[in-house]
Amino acid sequence: MQSSATVLVYSDDANTRSQVRLAAGRRPAADIPPVEYVECATLPAVLAHLEAGGIDVCVLDGEAVPAGGMGVARQIKDEIFRCPPVLLLIGRPQDAWLATWSRAEAAVTLPVDPVELADALAALIRSRLSVEA
Repeated sequence: MQSSATVLVYSDDANTRSQVRLAAGRRPAADIPPVEYVECATLPAVLAHLEAGGIDVCVLDGEAVPAGGMGVARQIKDEIFRCPPVLLLIGRPQDAWLATWSRAEAAVTLPVDPVELADALAALIRSRLSVEA
């Protein structure tokens, strides 16, 4: 098992990034390695980190401005080789179809529910680590 999993959190809002980190915690589930977070507030930062490699899961804020997480998810799925799985933060449950359009593997609604977020994040980390094994 890897010594840690790296999760990229993208939002233009520092409070949203903080909510994700606090809700998921250092270890979202007992059977996955501890999580290290990389925070990004801009699309260029997201792309730079993904191109550098080492990211296991992306958590993208669908409500971010000017580049919303749904569009970012679709873009990175097209442009990043072996793109990590994406967890999309959506504004309302009715936006789930947009998460599907963006090719995100999972979506949770804002404000963040800690149990829902931790479960979804842990599932994506498990899937990523099983592919790499």
